[in-house]
Amino acid sequence: MVKYKKEIYIAFLAVFSIAAYLVLRFVAHLPPAAAEMPLYVALTLGGVPLVWDLTVKLSRREFGSDLLAGISIVTSVILGEYLAGTLVVLMLSGGEALEEFAVRHASSVLEALARRIPHIAHRKSKDGVDNIAVDQIRVGDTLVIFAHEICPVDGAVVEGSGTMDEAYLTGEPFVRDKTPGSQVLSGAINGEASLTIRATKLPVDSRYAKIMQVMREAEQKRPRIRRLADKLGAWYTPLAVLIAVAAWVAARDPMRFLAVLVIATPCPLLIAIPVAIIGSISLSARRGIVVKNPAVLEVIDECSTMILDKTGTLTYGRPELTDEQYFNGCSPTDVLRYAASLEKYSRHPLAAAIEGVARRRRIALIHATEISEPAGEGLQGVVDGRKVLITSRKRLLQQGRGAEIAQIPEGGGLECVALVDGRLAAHFRFHDEPREEGRSFIDHLNPRHRFNKVMIVSGDREEEVRYLAEKVGIDIIHAGKSPEEKIDIVRRETAAAKTIFMGDGINDAPALTAATVGIAFGQNSDITSEAAGVVIMESSLAKMDEFLHIGRWMRRIALQSAVGGMALSLAGMGLAAAGYLSPVTGAICQEVIDLFAVLNALRVAIAPKDLTDFDA
Repeated sequence: MVKYKKEIYIAFLAVFSIAAYLVLRFVAHLPPAAAEMPLYVALTLGGVPLVWDLTVKLSRREFGSDLLAGISIVTSVILGEYLAGTLVVLMLSGGEALEEFAVRHASSVLEALARRIPHIAHRKSKDGVDNIAVDQIRVGDTLVIFAHEICPVDGAVVEGSGTMDEAYLTGEPFVRDKTPGSQVLSGAINGEASLTIRATKLPVDSRYAKIMQVMREAEQKRPRIRRLADKLGAWYTPLAVLIAVAAWVAARDPMRFLAVLVIATPCPLLIAIPVAIIGSISLSARRGIVVKNPAVLEVIDECSTMILDKTGTLTYGRPELTDEQYFNGCSPTDVLRYAASLEKYSRHPLAAAIEGVARRRRIALIHATEISEPAGEGLQGVVDGRKVLITSRKRLLQQGRGAEIAQIPEGGGLECVALVDGRLAAHFRFHDEPREEGRSFIDHLNPRHRFNKVMIVSGDREEEVRYLAEKVGIDIIHAGKSPEEKIDIVRRETAAAKTIFMGDGINDAPALTAATVGIAFGQNSDITSEAAGVVIMESSLAKMDEFLHIGRWMRRIALQSAVGGMALSLAGMGLAAAGYLSPVTGAICQEVIDLFAVLNALRVAIAPKDLTDFDA
């Protein structure tokens, strides 16, 4: 911040000095020596500190393109071209000011989000409702969200029904219904009805806070693509000096040397690259994608191997009833009624799937009694006077009922059996079904994004993984892998080509760090989110596709700005070497080139027309 303020002061001094010189020279008609006095001040108080800083960098063997600016300032003083020298001082010092303006402009959406953060929450207790500061909210607190207020924290509805507008957070242009049990996101705008929620996260850990954290991390980290600009400068700087020396020697005029160096100065131009990166971070945040490590934006478009976890990434992470068989003349409707009425009291992962089927078939449930769920024995109870037991194939085998089990075919997926009054009544098989958009997403990765290899690496059983792979069209699978085995596979693939790994479980964290780009899908694990370079907040493969397009969009515009700006500078150097541009005119031309480069980089923050190119 101190360096930034120094640069600002020098830029203002240069502007004032140039304006004073123009007034004294062309309005007051003073002789050149008198009119140039303000320029002497700018070069002494502004140019000397800048040249000193560049000298220190040079002593550390840091050869940047801004070295050209330092040579230009010194040369202009030696040749008595004080106006040209002051213009270079303005270019060099004004770079920081231009970057600050560009960053603020590119991040305007995040700043708007920051202004929307609520500062007061309404905490409910037995004594009534008290207003508290948002940072005093604790997990488990019961809060009231009044009509049209902004939700201050992530939580779940415990009382009331209404709607919330989550467009700021999810990018979806519609409101979502909220009833008891519904999840709510911090930053969402409440509708007409008051809602009572229970906080499930601290404010600093909630969705809104994570989005705002993007800005802070983006400002603190220097992404690798910025070093790409330094690499360009590594050949650009000696080339510019060579052209300047050649022009001097050919014309025997040191002014040609100065004119070439002045227009070659690309320091503000290279600001366009970080501006493009921060603009893409802003765009990603608006789409519900948190970029934790801006460096991934440089390489995402170069990745050619996609490695995917299974559960919660390619699937919804919840089992669905896919096959059912009934035995001993039992009515499917009756057995489902008994099973769902009993499962209503269980938290087993399969309970919701059975309940869901009964609900979709409009089967009325019955009150169950004598419910118990002894560890390892299954769920049992009495429904409509019938003893119902829902247990596993293994448990029946342990009871010596192999003959009955023989009626049930083997297969992949999860399963359970239902007994009514001690007799085998039904067998249910479940699969974690693939996302609806899974097949089309996988099919478009090669033609649209040049992925040569797509694979599943999962800890699940091979039958389950193969079932999913056939559904979505993936040929390469690695099943039953431990976290250690997963990371070995990812490292091996990353050594061969740049990789993307997508996962959502804690056991995916090591693999996320080993891949070229690690992407956490959803918010199931804070550990996974910490390990990833990118967090896609909404569990949707369409969001993953959007990020691939954002990365390509950013890289294209960043290189347009850097390479295009340098090409224009090289053309200007040619004109200056031929004597068509004076040092002062060259400095003005370079400022125009830099301005266009930064304005072009700002386009990154504006979303292209289509960010998804497959049928989701």
